[in-house]
Formats: sequence, structure tokens, C-alpha cells
Amino acid sequence: MDTKLTTLILVGAAAGGAGLESSCYAADYPIVDTRQERSYDNSREVAYPKSGQAFFGQDAQYNGNQPSYQDNKDGTITDLVTRLMWQQNPGAKKTYQQAAAGASACRVGGHDDWRLPTIKELYSLILFNGIDPDQRSNDPSKLKPFIDTTYFKFQYGNTDRGERIIDSQFATSTKYVSTTMRGNETLFGVNFADGRIKGYPINHPGRRRRGAKVYYVLYVRDNKGYGKNAYKDNGDSTVTDRATGLTWMKVDSGHLKAGQNKDGKLNWEQALKWAEDLEYAGHSDWRLPNIKELQSIVDYSRSPDTTQSAAIDPVFSVTPIRDGQGKINYPFYWSGTTHARGYGGAAAAYVAFGRSQGWMSDFRGRYNLLDVHGAGSQRSDPKAGDPSRYPRGRGPQGDVINIYNFVRPVRGGNVSVRENGPELASLPPRGRSTASGSRGRRDRNVRDRGAGGFGGSQGGGRSAFDPDAFVDRIYMNDKNGDGKVSREEMPERMRQLLDLGDDNNDNAISRREAESIFRRMSQRDPRRDRERGQERRRESRGSSGRGVRSERKRQIRFE
Repeated sequence: MDTKLTTLILVGAAAGGAGLESSCYAADYPIVDTRQERSYDNSREVAYPKSGQAFFGQDAQYNGNQPSYQDNKDGTITDLVTRLMWQQNPGAKKTYQQAAAGASACRVGGHDDWRLPTIKELYSLILFNGIDPDQRSNDPSKLKPFIDTTYFKFQYGNTDRGERIIDSQFATSTKYVSTTMRGNETLFGVNFADGRIKGYPINHPGRRRRGAKVYYVLYVRDNKGYGKNAYKDNGDSTVTDRATGLTWMKVDSGHLKAGQNKDGKLNWEQALKWAEDLEYAGHSDWRLPNIKELQSIVDYSRSPDTTQSAAIDPVFSVTPIRDGQGKINYPFYWSGTTHARGYGGAAAAYVAFGRSQGWMSDFRGRYNLLDVHGAGSQRSDPKAGDPSRYPRGRGPQGDVINIYNFVRPVRGGNVSVRENGPELASLPPRGRSTASGSRGRRDRNVRDRGAGGFGGSQGGGRSAFDPDAFVDRIYMNDKNGDGKVSREEMPERMRQLLDLGDDNNDNAISRREAESIFRRMSQRDPRRDRERGQERRRESRGSSGRGVRSERKRQIRFE
């Protein structure tokens, strides 16, 4: 496809003349754009790919209903796209019971018809120009939340009170129709600190802590029809949602035998290409949906354990899969939206239409595969890699890592192609071209500057004396997106960093350790570095009985 330009498709056109009365639905559930303007490959930001190149068709390249707000100067904010009015300041955290009861008592802006939002109403506020934090960090100064803080009050978790930096979850009125973990009553909420939808327990789980958990709350009013779908089966294996103006494939990539194994499973790059190249039901303008478009078709009244189905309307067909314990489940579906961290874009967002599972250990140390976040959650997966490297998942709840997920393409909506993106925030990795057609090939005109690209600035980029540039260049090698760079992920010449700053001896460098290394190298005593390396080798020989190869004579170059 040489040109891709999609404009608003009303049902009369999308359904082949279903009638002009459909246009009255188009304003009920407009999907607000994610505001993701930067494009990424499998690890970091790149220049916008061109049609036909790898990674073309991602979220940033499709321009939808741009977020637009109005500050009413009375403690309320009006969303000019959705026509929802919001409370501006969430105030103190509340229990679910307090949140539900407090809506009727709320009088912000002189209004008395506030309600606790549904998950689809609240998710309309999420923006994917935010930065997913390192959960071990206590410093939010360089982070950006997933909500517009020009209009809404927001704060990260208070680490002085024992909270994690990501403890900024917002409650909704949408309860999970099943349970999570080991029988927890669960509400769906949006975390504007880390950019996710998860099922959160209404009460503290377990025996150690009792009572209700607390969450932030933003009350909403107006447009009670928001989030309600109006599907029409077009009779050609497509389904149009008259509320959003989007047309979906009725089947998924599994039914069409996509992927190398003909099982419908694709990594992110493959998913983008498959959707862009698809010709189906007489149309060739299919694309990978952004994460907000994808979440719009979740049916939160359904789940595998209550309706024996995926969390989606029965008008759609879903390929069943087997989970890690051989039980029937339903897929994660890729979106075109990157879930960026400060050092790159190695993960992309997906929606779990089946159990949102994780491997959790019990008190005996045995791992159990549980529905940890609920069908309809939004999490993220590495864009590429080997899922067998994650036998017990990733993160505090052991989130299952698939990497090869399913696709349900979309077309239509108030969408156009964005031809050019903003200036790149950081330089491409050394030895790689930004042209997607030459991925992984070394640029012979670029001189190798040492361990993982430590050296002076290039092309007007940030100097290596900049600690952010130093850390970012280390984190270009975080291939699995787990928040640290392991010995196996490091280029050979970078492994000397382990002698300088692997403070917890886990054979990996965390962001905090990388920052500490920068400080040490800025005021470095080479003799002290050698002594430290020799001490580590003696300790290694003593603990493992095996020698470690002799220290390199050449020190890490830092110019």
C-alpha cells in the first residue's frame, strides 16, 4: 500500500449503506487519541518508518481525535472530545465503598449528579506519552504520568509512607465479574503512574492485613452513553461499532492462520506488518488498533470463568488457546501502542481478553498460574524475544509473557496518517541505521567508541558527560525490558561495568547502579577500579570454585 489515509467512516459507508440514522451514534463514544507521537522499533525511538518498511503502521503514525480539555475554573474539567465533565482533583484516597457512596454527596462545581466512572470512561483520559517507571525507583522527577497534568491533579505514590512510586491507582465502578488471585473481589482501575488497567482487590488480600484498600477517585458527569457499544454485523465478516465509528474484523489472526506456525501468533513487528498488508472483506486499509481503540471492544460483563468466553461481545469470534497449565483461555491482542520507559520502547501494550494470568508462589514456594489482573486488563509485553526466557513470568505478580500475541485489525474512525514525527529524543544505538530496512547492520562510517557506545556526542546528540545519556546508552541493551541489563545482554566490552557498579552482585546493572557508575567514573581512580575488580574475582573464585578470566588491561573509555 503506497498511501494510507483513513477518514471518519460512518456506518452508512462502513456497512455498505446501513442507513444515515447511524450518524447519530458517532458522537456517543469517540475514542480519544493516545497522544503517542514518537515511533519505536523493538527497543528504542526511531524516525517514522515509511509505508512498506518495518514498523510502519504503529500508533504514532495514525492521528486520531486529539485530546482537548477545558478548565471550567470551578474544580471541574470538560473533555471536549468525549463531552464528559470530570472532577479536577482526586483528593485523598478512598475505599471502594467510600468512593461509591461519595459520588452522590459530591458538589464540585455546583453539580449534584456526579458518578463513579466506568473503566471505559476513566480510560478515556489515559495518554501514552507517559513514561513507565522503574518500580524500584523512588525519584519521580524525570517521570511523566499517563494523564494530562496541565488539567488534572496527579501525584505518584508516597514512598515516605511505604508506598511504591507506582501506587497511583484510580478506582472505577466496574467490578470484575470473576475474582483475581485466590478469590479476591476485584474492581478494575487505571494506573496513571504506569499506564495500565488492572483488576485491583477491594479488600487487602491475605491474613496479614485486613480491611479495605484505598484508591484515588475522579468523579464524572454528563454523557452517560459513553463506553456503550452499538455493534452491527455487516455480513462480510466485519463488525462496525456505530458508537465509535470503527469497523473490526469479526475474526482474529488465529482464524486466518497468520504467523510462521499458522497459529495466529505474531510478535509486534510481525503484527504491524500483517495488519498493514491485509486485504480482507474488500478493504485494504486495515491497521493494528491503538490501545484505546482495542480496549473499547472489551465486554466487562464477560470472562472465561463466568460466561466461559472471552471478554468480548459474542458478535466477534475469538481463537481459544491453552494456558501454561493446559486450560482453555483466550488471547492477548496486540495494539500498535508502545509502552515506553525512559530508556526505550522495548514493550508494547496489549489487552487480555481472557484471564490476565501470572505465576504466583504460595507459602511453600510452589508456583501457581492465577488470574492476577482480570479479563479486560491492559498490560504490556516485550515486542520481541524468546518467551521461554520467562518461565515464571515477569514483575511482582509474575505476569505471563507471551511476546507472540494475536491481532484483531481495525479500520475507519476519525484517523489520518501522520507523515512526520517530532525530533528524536535520543540517538539510535551505535552500529544501527534508523532505516528499518537495514536493521541490525553496522554503519561502517561510525567509529566504535567502546563499551556499548560510551564516548563523545554524535551528530549533535547529548554528550557522554550527561548522566542521562550515559544511562540511556547502557539501557539500549535491555533486550527483555525487565528494567536492568544482565551480563548476557551486555556487549562484551561493557561487562567491565559489573566490576564498577554491580552493588548487589546479581550480574546485572539496574538504573540506580548505572547512575552510581556514572558518578564513580566522573571522579574515577583507575587503581581503585582495578583493586575492586580483583576483589570481585577473588570472591567469585571463593564462592564458585571456578576462575574468572583475567581483567582487561584497557580501562573503560569515558570521554
